[in-house]
Amino acid sequence: MVPKSETQNAKLESCPLVPMTDEECLVADYRGTGMTVGPHPMAYRRSEMQHMGVQSASELQKLPNGKRLKIAGNIICRQRPGTAHGFVFLSLEDETGVANVIITPDLFEKNRLLLVREPFLLIKGTLQHLDNVISVKAERLQSLDVTKAETSSHDFH
Repeated sequence: MVPKSETQNAKLESCPLVPMTDEECLVADYRGTGMTVGPHPMAYRRSEMQHMGVQSASELQKLPNGKRLKIAGNIICRQRPGTAHGFVFLSLEDETGVANVIITPDLFEKNRLLLVREPFLLIKGTLQHLDNVISVKAERLQSLDVTKAETSSHDFH
């Protein structure tokens, strides 16, 4: 009897199809299920993000209040409550967790299309770590090209 791993390898070697790239897998996963069964899209960019000084969501809890920093990720929720006087709140997801972002009314107006249309953002701002609530008050926003996969978010509820 041939061990299972050798059988699987033989099947792969005889397959006429070229294996999908990571990007193709992400696009297929999001198209089929709205999520991926593999690594989060930001995982493929983490070394580049580290090189650029971008903090991951899980690192924010270790940083002091008032620290200027950069974060990046996929917007999974946009909120603009009527009682918030024009402030917008984002939930930004990377492969380590979710970061909360505060957008002032002025910054929202200057970057409205970017904030409403782009699925991935790089955000420069200041960490607010008060009463066990961690947020980043955004100062600059930039589009981030991570994947062609069509991710979705829950917006303005």
